Amino acid sequence: MSTIKDVARHAHVSVATVSRVINHKPYVNETTKQMVLDAIDQLSYVPNELARSLFRKQSRIIGIIVPHLTSYYFAELLEVIENATVNHNYRLMICNSQDNKERESKYLQVFHQYNIDGIILISNTTRIQDYKSLAIPIIAIDHKLTDDIPSVTSNNYLGGRLAAEKLVSCGCRKIIHFRGPSVLLTVQDRTNGFKSVLEKNNIYNFSFDLDFKSPSPDDIENVINSNLDCDGIFCDSDIMALYVIQAVKKTGRRIPEEVQVIGFDNIELSHIISPKLTTISQSAQKIGNYAVETLMKLIHHEAIEEYHQQIDVTLIERDTTK
Repeated sequence: MSTIKDVARHAHVSVATVSRVINHKPYVNETTKQMVLDAIDQLSYVPNELARSLFRKQSRIIGIIVPHLTSYYFAELLEVIENATVNHNYRLMICNSQDNKERESKYLQVFHQYNIDGIILISNTTRIQDYKSLAIPIIAIDHKLTDDIPSVTSNNYLGGRLAAEKLVSCGCRKIIHFRGPSVLLTVQDRTNGFKSVLEKNNIYNFSFDLDFKSPSPDDIENVINSNLDCDGIFCDSDIMALYVIQAVKKTGRRIPEEVQVIGFDNIELSHIISPKLTTISQSAQKIGNYAVETLMKLIHHEAIEEYHQQIDVTLIERDTTK
């Protein structure tokens, strides 16, 4: 494998001259520049991108930290973000924190070592100051870190409200809400929106916390079997809703005639299963593109119009509601 020294020797110029040509610096005449380019082509030389990033103090790499990679919604969101990043001639470094502080610490070190140009933060974190100390642009998805760090989220309050309004309009009188961990802001917003409608209509309801990544089928079955008179169920993810549908089927009750079910996310599976799932759709396309576009403005020191953007959600009606 050829080195920059090999190119310099082949072109009969200094290493500094080769470096100036590679990094598009001035003060190299056209004849010398062409000699260097010819040498690069003949030797099939590939510049060391890490070394170039250290020289430029710019890597053209965006780091993204996610809490886990097994979520259907996160997978869709990552694909949108990667496409948008590539379109801006940047690369994406995906870091899976698994909500583990030690892994997060290692990624913070990597971001510093590789001169990361910007960070998209999806993972839940308590290390806000550590991120800010990197002194590079940051945007958060799904949660607001601080007033001065931009964020983009779905309108989770609206999502909870739309689900409740649908179940109430369909005549549900006892409703279960299977939600994610109640410490998460997204979960709190969905719960508040959901309960605001049910309390106004004097509808009996209660919430049960599950893990977003691996909701317990046994817990879901136990709750449903203990509340066989419930006629409506709202789930904070479509995966939870799929488990709920299976649990309701085991009881012999019919969906949607006796029990109506609404999910959240509108993942691809939601319209493949039987019965097809009514769900709240949050736009990974809009969220991912907005995050990348805003981060690019921050990187290029351009003004952004709104620091904390909410993207509205919509109700997708299918076969699990009347």
